[in-house]
Amino acid sequence: MRKNDDTPLIILASQSPRRKYLLEQAGLEFSVIPSDVDESIVPITEPANYVKVLAEAKAGDISDKYPDKWVIGADTIVLIDDTILGKPGSRKEAGEMLERLSGQAHQVFTGYTITCKTKGHLFSDTVKTDVYFKDLSDDEIEWYIHTKEPFDKAGAYAIQGLGTFLVKKINGSYTNVVGLPVCEVIEHLIGQGVISVKKHSALSA
Repeated sequence: MRKNDDTPLIILASQSPRRKYLLEQAGLEFSVIPSDVDESIVPITEPANYVKVLAEAKAGDISDKYPDKWVIGADTIVLIDDTILGKPGSRKEAGEMLERLSGQAHQVFTGYTITCKTKGHLFSDTVKTDVYFKDLSDDEIEWYIHTKEPFDKAGAYAIQGLGTFLVKKINGSYTNVVGLPVCEVIEHLIGQGVISVKKHSALSA
């Protein structure tokens, strides 16, 4: 599967439309090649380390196939009271998650990895954002569930979508809550000379 054709220098190893959108908004030229790493085989550990290990696994999977490219991997979780909230599988589960988040503070952790195998480069880090929900009424929760937006989102909400009305304030990176800490990713790519602020596009290999 290794390619040396016109595949962009940067690869996003994620099928998340939100991460794709964030990098597009940052003006990057990249391709999307999702990793097929089985996340269930990665043991759940301390949140900051857990998402970083998952990000490394995803980026490493694609980097093995495209060793001359700069690969970005990421994983995001929602944590409240030491409990990880995944994607709700039913209306009932979505309601329970939203009720739990209502009027409370929770944390969003995103682990991200930037790697290029031929250059022997591997960098991983985790960014945490504190998110504070407003008090939600039963009607608000029911309305939001009815929009169907919660069902493919960790924690049953999308801060960049209709779920913006749920959030009273945040402390930290907004894009991290969406799914990728763009500031940190761009800074690292610039630091490695992968992108140029003058050209604001991926450099040729």
